[in-house]
Amino acid sequence: MLSGRRDALRRLLVDDACGLLVTSLPNIRYLSGFSGSNAALFVSHDDPADDIICTDGRYLTQVKDECPGLPVHPARSCATALVDLLSARGIGRIAVEDNLTIAIEQQLGKSVLLTPTSGLTEQLRAVKDAGEIELLARAGQITAAAMAQLFTEIRVGMSEITVARRLEQLFGELGADDRAFETIVATGSGSASPHHHPTSRELAAGDLLVIDAGAKVLGYHADMTRTVVVGAEPVAWQVHIHGLVLAAQSAGVATCAPGVTLNSIDHAARSIIEAAGFGAEFGHGLGHGVGLEIHEAPMINARSTGSIWANTPVTIEPGIYLPAQGGVRIEDTLVVEVASIRVLTELPRELAVVG
Repeated sequence: MLSGRRDALRRLLVDDACGLLVTSLPNIRYLSGFSGSNAALFVSHDDPADDIICTDGRYLTQVKDECPGLPVHPARSCATALVDLLSARGIGRIAVEDNLTIAIEQQLGKSVLLTPTSGLTEQLRAVKDAGEIELLARAGQITAAAMAQLFTEIRVGMSEITVARRLEQLFGELGADDRAFETIVATGSGSASPHHHPTSRELAAGDLLVIDAGAKVLGYHADMTRTVVVGAEPVAWQVHIHGLVLAAQSAGVATCAPGVTLNSIDHAARSIIEAAGFGAEFGHGLGHGVGLEIHEAPMINARSTGSIWANTPVTIEPGIYLPAQGGVRIEDTLVVEVASIRVLTELPRELAVVG
């Protein structure tokens, strides 16, 4: 399977390069299976036998276990060492990813000619195979189950940090390897900040509480947000904006189908919020792809080009944020299948009261 991914990449490479030097760790994992923190991978343009991975002495046992049959070159400075090795073999021009630092690119350019590329592996990663979708589904199930359990434990007076750490503990108890990203727990006026960092602020009765979190399973990320009210029945403005966000999310999800343009998915959700007069209070894109990274192709926003394709997992996450008052976001990870939408983070979306 992994060799098949490298073969698919070969078909995208420009003809004047002898191969692609891969330095992005998520791309290396996708193409080789290696999950360590230091590596570079060369994918040959013509001959799979010339593919080679480089990592340092800490990972020599791991790389052999995770990448059977793939030759290994041991070195600490992986990109430089791999290019030096290839240069000694007479390779004259190598394609490189666009995430290289200028310093490394200049160093590599002393040995071989470089051809910049952009998004080749990411293009392949956008559409997932059955194994990847199963890992994403497992991450989504853990995320939803952990959040459901958390909602039974939340009480007035708990701090945002306590809530965040408890949710991450539940991820581990339910079988996740790690959290997918830094958990967002935002209460009261903090819920109006989309990327709020949890603080020692205590949950108060009547607060809106936004929790945005995800579990990670074997490198694959889930992403989910729910908004609830703490310790009291919601008031009219909370019910109103939550209802708008829920309607927008439902419209965005319903619009997803193979071949649908990305910006039309954004429009389906955003137009509901704009029509209600809250367009300025929804200042971010509608969603993004997920997989080996928490944010990956495709991006779903008003400026997006292209269409969504079958077996592409994405998030749909509209929000309304009222400064100094509070905010609402509802988000799910889903997979666009050939004839349907499969939601991977299934949990009620209504404005529930917790604590």
